[in-house]
Amino acid sequence: MCHFDAVHNPSAVESADANVDDDGREKRTGTLMTASAHIITAVIGSGVLSLAWAIAQLGWVAGTLILVTFAVVNYYTSTMLADCYRSDAGARNYTYMDVVRSYLAIWKATCFHKKGHGAKCSIPNYPFMVAFGVVEIFLSQLPNFHKLSFLSIIAAIMSFSYASIGIGLAISVVASGKVGKTSVTGTVVGVDVTASDKIWKAFQATGDIAFSYSFSTILDTLRSSPPENKVMKKATLAGVSTTTVFYILCGCMGYAAFGNRAPGDFLTDFGFYEPYWLINFANACIVLHLIAAYQVFAQPIFQLVENKCNKAWPENNFINKEHSINIPFLGKWRINFFRLVWRTAYVILTTFVAVIFPFFNSILGLIGATAFWPLTVYFPVEMHISQRKVKKYSMKWNALKLLISVCLIVSLLAAIGSIVGLINSVKAYKPFHS
Repeated sequence: MCHFDAVHNPSAVESADANVDDDGREKRTGTLMTASAHIITAVIGSGVLSLAWAIAQLGWVAGTLILVTFAVVNYYTSTMLADCYRSDAGARNYTYMDVVRSYLAIWKATCFHKKGHGAKCSIPNYPFMVAFGVVEIFLSQLPNFHKLSFLSIIAAIMSFSYASIGIGLAISVVASGKVGKTSVTGTVVGVDVTASDKIWKAFQATGDIAFSYSFSTILDTLRSSPPENKVMKKATLAGVSTTTVFYILCGCMGYAAFGNRAPGDFLTDFGFYEPYWLINFANACIVLHLIAAYQVFAQPIFQLVENKCNKAWPENNFINKEHSINIPFLGKWRINFFRLVWRTAYVILTTFVAVIFPFFNSILGLIGATAFWPLTVYFPVEMHISQRKVKKYSMKWNALKLLISVCLIVSLLAAIGSIVGLINSVKAYKPFHS
């Protein structure tokens, strides 16, 4: 049974409405717990399992120092962004290949267990991409970011689960004494890598660590009382400190276990083969986490486009009119035809690109490299300088400008590393490969 609601026009809704915030927008319901869950979901991705590889490229000292440094930098700039929320201030997408690798790892782990570790276990990856896209089409119809709390809480639990399993397996390898060779400076030129590879991979590893802390889109989920900036600072501290502990444990214990030969992802790249049931469970957790994480990063993009269109064509019923549909066992579900068409098209497009280009990760790595500096560093710092009226050429002003410059250099170097990785991926390009 379907009935039609009035044309959606947030500005026309009276502020006294219980479903509207003091700024006239739909009432936000986020709390300290949900914001922390969003941050953990956004920050702890399956990339946490690749930090052993990053530490291997940089070595014990530089790798650990860079992990901690970017945790501090991100927390610092995020508190600036939180303080700017009530003024004029207000992508890293999770890739299909991440979730595909987890699906394939589950299938391959069972295959290796049955046929032996040297068996040829291969399967086309694009059916998994399509299945992932279908799931995301349905989830993308959630009206807004405020409806994602349950997804983020589940995803945060999944994050802890697979990260803990990875750490536990790495500790078991270290305890067994069958560990790889490690060094203070990481991979050795002439033994593990060439001189040029050492440079490019060090750049890429630094960029991977820097971008792994990005979550600049989470603030707008919080309810207006208590003040968003105070809640967000607490959530940021909880989220960043929690993820940093897991990052250091996964990175350092993984490097201790595998040494300079650390795989790109020690679960999906089969750093471990047994116990296969535990590895299958961990990879299933990764899949569930990535399904939710895709939404955490896609929803702000959806809303940005929809808000622009609402303002550009306020009288257009296709864009603005909301409909309610009664769905058995689920109750009323809000449907907007523009939202349905545009979001579905977005997911289909990203699915198509992922199916056609197996090096989609490298493309998004490059996008992440270019997005990190402006979103995580430049704009939050510049807004802080403007809001607090930091005196030009003062010690604090110089320190903040230095921070901007250093992070810009990191972004540029990481972008170069991503481009080199993209070139290498193109050379090995095989459409629809297994």
